[in-house]
Amino acid sequence: MQRRDFFKQAGGTSLALGTATFGVKTVRASTEYKWKMVTAWPKNFPGMGTGANRLAELIGELSGGRIRVKVYGAEELVPPFEVFDAVAQGTAEMGHSSASYWKGKNEITQFFTAVPFGMTAQERNGWLYYGGGLELWTELYAGFGLVPAPAGNTGVQMGGWFNKEIKSVADLAGLKMRIPGLGGEVLKRAGGTPVILPGGELFVSLQSGAIDATEWAGPYNDLAFGLQKAAKYYYYPGFHEPGSSLEAIINKTTFEALPADLQSIVLNACKVVNQDLLAEYTARNPVALKVLLEKHGVDMRPYPDDVIAKLHRLTKEVVSELAEQDAFSRKVYTSYRKFLRQSKKWTSISELAYLQARNLG
Repeated sequence: MQRRDFFKQAGGTSLALGTATFGVKTVRASTEYKWKMVTAWPKNFPGMGTGANRLAELIGELSGGRIRVKVYGAEELVPPFEVFDAVAQGTAEMGHSSASYWKGKNEITQFFTAVPFGMTAQERNGWLYYGGGLELWTELYAGFGLVPAPAGNTGVQMGGWFNKEIKSVADLAGLKMRIPGLGGEVLKRAGGTPVILPGGELFVSLQSGAIDATEWAGPYNDLAFGLQKAAKYYYYPGFHEPGSSLEAIINKTTFEALPADLQSIVLNACKVVNQDLLAEYTARNPVALKVLLEKHGVDMRPYPDDVIAKLHRLTKEVVSELAEQDAFSRKVYTSYRKFLRQSKKWTSISELAYLQARNLG
């Protein structure tokens, strides 16, 4: 009774009671942490937005209610491109976004989302979890007062939606395209104009002619935005994002104030959602593509070979120049390149060889 009275008196605004049930046992938790999560995605947007919701729910469930996370979609608390600063400054304890949006903080952040013609989702997860990638990401974000964690992957994306045909490299000249990250720099060197826009503005911008083309993710998300109503041509493959990591970012001071078990719960919840979202995109993209092609009659086309070859050459320039900016960039580039080289050898005789064999049937 005395112990119970102590907890009640100590509760106030900083201490609350929570319970977690395991079988027939009830474990009482002394402190309840209330977090806000801000995201770069429209509220409840399929995949990205619902993945953030899932992450918040999972943290609550695994912690037995000791951490309760309230999710705010883009513009509900902060604009989508202010997620990084909001979490770093403590406006929110957590965020869900894409590291490619933060090139203004440090251009090497883009390596932690995707590299054009780089690693697939499986290879990227291998690098992050077992190849030193996550350690480098953590080192980079520590300087901003943040803790990063992979929290989703879209898999290979589509090339994007275009209101004019791309028949040759010449058609990229003057093309205004929404495309962030390293892919945007590659397009710029090919003569195009990369434009940075949040997802919620894509449809209107494309329909109005403010941009000529846009990439987003793939059929699942593109159908949700109705992009087939705003553009005629749908190109593939997504050379710019062959396996795009989504990120969870956590305020470092807030994270380090958690007990060790809750720190582990938060990071492992991110890992679960990282795998789960990739599975969701793998399942939903083929279904959505069928709808786009058969119901909406979308004109889907591959990029011409000369366009792919040109973009590949320009990617080598962009990535190698970025690597030479400073010692840390070289460190990330060296780690990434080493892992990609060894992965390519294995992927060629495993995934690629198998898919080629399967397509013969």
